[in-house]
Amino acid sequence: MTDSRSDIDEAKDWRGSDIDCASCGHGDLLAGGRCKLKHACVHDRYARRIDRFFNWNPELANSYLAHAHFEVRAIAAKHADVFRLPPLLSDPDETVRWNAVRRLPKKYLLHLRADSHREVRLRVAQLLGDSDLVPMMDDPDYYVRLVIARRIGPILLPRLRHDGEVEVRRVVAHRIGQDWLLAMAADDDALVRLAVAQRLPVDLLERLKDDQDWRVRYEVVTRIDVNELSPFLDDPDPMVRESAETRVVEASRRLLQERSA
Repeated sequence: MTDSRSDIDEAKDWRGSDIDCASCGHGDLLAGGRCKLKHACVHDRYARRIDRFFNWNPELANSYLAHAHFEVRAIAAKHADVFRLPPLLSDPDETVRWNAVRRLPKKYLLHLRADSHREVRLRVAQLLGDSDLVPMMDDPDYYVRLVIARRIGPILLPRLRHDGEVEVRRVVAHRIGQDWLLAMAADDDALVRLAVAQRLPVDLLERLKDDQDWRVRYEVVTRIDVNELSPFLDDPDPMVRESAETRVVEASRRLLQERSA
């Protein structure tokens, strides 16, 4: 087995063939020290060497935007004239598409909202504003929707409150407007309901006092008015009971102190 150091020391192109400087069309660059075998070479299979070639010779990037190897096209896109980049938004490789669009005005990002590759859509979702994100709220990839749930304005979040992925709904519950919190109080996931309990106004917490999950009831106990704690003194969960008892005892102690003052 050839070790990695030997691989790096070889001068191979992206097809695995030996690179021959004598047959390369850039003999003038070699003579002028503007390319170097195994260091800065557009034909090399290593992206770092290709990148170094274009760093040294950015004016050649335009002529490599249609190269057969995607690494060459992707790196050339970082140096090419901007007006040459829009056609690359239809490139078969996602790296090329992204390297092109990241240098273009933001309106071009809209063309990649439905890109076939999730990584491209993720990056797009991290850059667009509210109104431009709306068409992506039904993205088939849950992580794209998760990014959108974290970024989009709270007023638009109700559309995601029934999302099929629980992680998305948890983010929604933490950010959605107060008017919509009760609509998520019956969510199937306990952590979604817990987020609701943590944000609901105190006067609405009674809606969650019979929740099946002890963590939700515990949150209710820590915030609800002390005069409404009686039902929790017999709660099946010891932590919920203890919290209720502690609050009742403390309230009674304060009341006695006020009366004796």
